[in-house]
Amino acid sequence: MLQRAPIILLKEGTDTSQGKPQLISNINACQAVVDAVRTTLGPRGMDKLIVDNNGKATISNDGATIMKLLDIVHPAAKTLVEIAKSQDAEVGDGTTSVVILAGEFLKQIKPFVEEGVHPQIIVRAFRKATNLAVQRIKDVAVHIPKGDPKEQRSLLEKCASTALSSKLVAQHKEFFSKMVVDAVMMLDELLPLNMIGMKKVQGGALEDTQLVAGVAFKKTFSYAGFAMQPKKYQNTKIALLNIELELKAEKDNAEIRVDNVKEYQAVVDAEWTILYDKLEKIYKSGAKVVLSKLPIGDVATQYFADRDMFCAGRVPEEDLKRTLQACGGCIQSTVASLEKDDTVLGTCALFEEKQVGGDRFNLFSGCPKARTCTIIMRGGAEQFIEETERSLHDAIMIVRRAIKNDSVVAGGGAIEMELSKYLRDYSRTIAGKEQLLIGALAKALEVIPRQLCDNAGFDATNILNKLRQKHAQGGMWYGVDIVSEDITDNYVSCVWEPAIVKINAIVAASEAACLILSVDETIKNPKHAQEAMGAPPGRGRGRPM
Repeated sequence: MLQRAPIILLKEGTDTSQGKPQLISNINACQAVVDAVRTTLGPRGMDKLIVDNNGKATISNDGATIMKLLDIVHPAAKTLVEIAKSQDAEVGDGTTSVVILAGEFLKQIKPFVEEGVHPQIIVRAFRKATNLAVQRIKDVAVHIPKGDPKEQRSLLEKCASTALSSKLVAQHKEFFSKMVVDAVMMLDELLPLNMIGMKKVQGGALEDTQLVAGVAFKKTFSYAGFAMQPKKYQNTKIALLNIELELKAEKDNAEIRVDNVKEYQAVVDAEWTILYDKLEKIYKSGAKVVLSKLPIGDVATQYFADRDMFCAGRVPEEDLKRTLQACGGCIQSTVASLEKDDTVLGTCALFEEKQVGGDRFNLFSGCPKARTCTIIMRGGAEQFIEETERSLHDAIMIVRRAIKNDSVVAGGGAIEMELSKYLRDYSRTIAGKEQLLIGALAKALEVIPRQLCDNAGFDATNILNKLRQKHAQGGMWYGVDIVSEDITDNYVSCVWEPAIVKINAIVAASEAACLILSVDETIKNPKHAQEAMGAPPGRGRGRPM
């Protein structure tokens, strides 16, 4: 009998793994990722110091930041990185929670996979339990009436304070939570994030951080004559330009043929005339502050200084756009319309240049259309200021979410314990494998309060038993009290979080777990031989060996 030739489908060296062992391997890889961020959860969470391949050190306890900086190569574990990023983009906070929940979901159903339960049965149970949990959050969430501004402000400050309590700046959370709420309240109804400017200045204490109701940006490069310009104006007009105000050097290969000195002088005079014509039009427009995205040369700087005007060239585009939003007017690419139309100029009550730490800042305040603001952050080390920026970003995102969705739940593991109890009670009313799987999911939700206790050095078993007892007696909002090493009603203690944060975290964690469970085969294509060895050295000028 003839032996059949083997059919070769994939390239030689392709790595394929399938069935139960590779599913277990994927779950184990996710566990390893979770272990990397587990200890950063909560007010007593530790920080991670991550050094990238360029030697830049980052200190952070923000789940999304850590996940981005970890150079994860395992294909299944990358799913957790994606859910952390999506949680950060969608809500801003709860990035560590979402990774820990996804890892715990997988950990709890790992025994069922090993026993041979079909993954699709597990996925079905997961989806059912997730829908029940989301519905339960919506049912128990407390709605804050929007009619009372004082009440709403109090809610927003408490949500910001809860978000900041697990950050590096937790010691100053009252100070920063008020600042964050003020910043978000200055924006328009759409709450655009890019209208809150974040500027970092090394030196000084954290409490020296200030909120400018308007625009502030670092002093740009300046020429001689700048020192003679006034640095403070009241009720001034502002010209926003996209024009180069300097004598231009000729472009490459440009050629002007002249056969006598007079003709050459005429060309030079024309250049000066064009420049002075532009400057005169700007001066006659009545503007006292001139900002341009392109350079403003030394001639123009001196011209403005002689006429008691202030100018700044090479202003970053984002700062110019925020000045436009705050002060009004239009960014002009020609000076022709400046004299004719007064509406193209912006206005502000006070413009001044101030020293902040080692830098000088241009500040525009009292702007008529101020729907923008700037936070100037102070602090010691560069890494510390960067972590402060990430912390404030999370708090700003939470406040934006709380304004749009006015329902809140208690944090500190309270809502997770309530969902755990609810799912456990529900699982006892159904038969079959689903009962065990929903029960496992209920147990997995307890990982949040347990991890909060572990990170604070408490006896997790003891506190979880107390929480189970309280929730069974109807104490819906009881959670971990980090301060007194006990349990407390976290709603009364004002540990509040927008319900959307928890809904998003549970849905994203469940989706990630389902995705990993539904993979039954991993195929890795072999690396190209040259790629694996690294590119061969060249001979200079881009020629290969």
